[in-house]
Amino acid sequence: MNAVTVREAQPSDYQAWRPLWDGYNAFYGREGATALPEAITAQTWGHFFDAAVPMQCQVAELNGEVRGLMHLVFHLSTSRAGPVCYLQDLFTAPGARGKGLARALIESAYEIAKAKGCSRVYWTTQEHNATARTLYDQVAAYKGFIVYGKEIA
Repeated sequence: MNAVTVREAQPSDYQAWRPLWDGYNAFYGREGATALPEAITAQTWGHFFDAAVPMQCQVAELNGEVRGLMHLVFHLSTSRAGPVCYLQDLFTAPGARGKGLARALIESAYEIAKAKGCSRVYWTTQEHNATARTLYDQVAAYKGFIVYGKEIA
């Protein structure tokens, strides 16, 4: 039986979180020469434990072992009276996929957002991420948006 639990990350989870973080970044082409600088990873991890930063890290455990991560960012919106929750990063270890971790993480995001007074949880993914989109279509509504971005040096 696969027992899945989701909980807030603790500083002691770093060694389990880091390979997942690296895997997530590799999926989006940030590895080797294009890897995030170590300072960004350290800053990101530190933000999760700084009460002044509106970010949170959740981890998913499968049979007691950390096998998934989710990063949430809370912010105000120009179209809502209260805050919203951006599910910025979601990743499960390849060997743990299909066991309900991603769904459990997303459901946890909904609960956390509601408890924080958020009226919406949203996220983006790449168009080619068909496997993840199959799940996303079951747990949320595709709104048809296309995301643009420009790096500012």
